[in-house]
Amino acid sequence: MKYLLDTHLVLWGLTGDKRLPDVVVRLMQSANDRVFVSMASVWEVAIKHKKHPKEMPISSNDLLQCLRTFRTGILPIKLEHIVATETLPDKHKDPFDRLLIAQAVSEPMRFLTHDEKLVPYSELIEWV
Repeated sequence: MKYLLDTHLVLWGLTGDKRLPDVVVRLMQSANDRVFVSMASVWEVAIKHKKHPKEMPISSNDLLQCLRTFRTGILPIKLEHIVATETLPDKHKDPFDRLLIAQAVSEPMRFLTHDEKLVPYSELIEWV
């Protein structure tokens, strides 16, 4: 199965944060499952690091270098993903979250998040 990780799960994994659910660690180590990180997450980190480097100490370059060393795929942003954001209900306003959800629904793949507000969007979204 294919999984797309929400940005905060990626950051928790890279920083060794204890909040990272064990299920995400197991998926990343699994030979049968494929874990992806969206380019939207790299973009989100770039913007937040530039604005608030103390709150977002990892730069987009650091994130990209780490992703290349781990067993994760990098999901590009396709035009279809952008168009799919328009059809999502207005349950949540964060443009990065909306793009990640649209990517998961369009591909399709399971979207893993620790943000309960995102779960109602689709049966493909899983709270971990």
